[in-house]
Amino acid sequence: MRHSTALVTGANKGIGKEIARQLLSTGMTVHLGSRDEERGRRTVEELGGDARLVRLDVTDSASIAEAAGAVGTLDVLVNNAGISDSFAEAPESGAEEFRRVYETNVFGALEVTNAFLPALRRSEHPRVVNVSSGTGSLTWSTDINPQFATGGGGAAAYRSSKAALNALTVLHAQSLAGEGFKVNALAPGLRATELNARAARDGGDPGEAAEQAVRLALLDDDGPSGQFFSWDGTSVPW
Repeated sequence: MRHSTALVTGANKGIGKEIARQLLSTGMTVHLGSRDEERGRRTVEELGGDARLVRLDVTDSASIAEAAGAVGTLDVLVNNAGISDSFAEAPESGAEEFRRVYETNVFGALEVTNAFLPALRRSEHPRVVNVSSGTGSLTWSTDINPQFATGGGGAAAYRSSKAALNALTVLHAQSLAGEGFKVNALAPGLRATELNARAARDGGDPGEAAEQAVRLALLDDDGPSGQFFSWDGTSVPW
């Protein structure tokens, strides 16, 4: 089975950049979605291979539509773009704070996926990977997993947005199952990225998480769909 084209959102840094790097190493054409055009251009030059810049702001409908119009056929979509705006607990949070986080982490993933469905439907083996978080697991939030969960009610906007992304993963997987789609979510673990100060200080290698994202991106037709996986390949409870 041959996968030849991919799009990774938020691909100019962090886990997204490493996912793009590893997909390129398989010989694929990889469209690097980047809101910052100059930073995206530098990443394309750094990664080499058949990397192609796509200016893409997942919070901007016009930007999404333009990017979707520029890509003819797509085998793999990786919804990686995400933000963590605050570590506030729910009682200390406002609706505007939640909206900012949801605009990228949920609404952006929804709109990008739907906009690129025509391109993905031209593929014989369409795959969608949503980069989620173990902190979005309601099971781990109520029975605290020390590796992933913040503990208590902290980071309410971010964690609830990832729980919503997990639900979206299941719903897209169910709706698109008859068309051969595989849609899964990944909990990458704490990685050394710019997402937050703790991640930059204490996080592990982004490339390690990228390996699992690539595995999900290149699943065979008998592979799973509508599931949630950790960076080490084990299942994560919803």
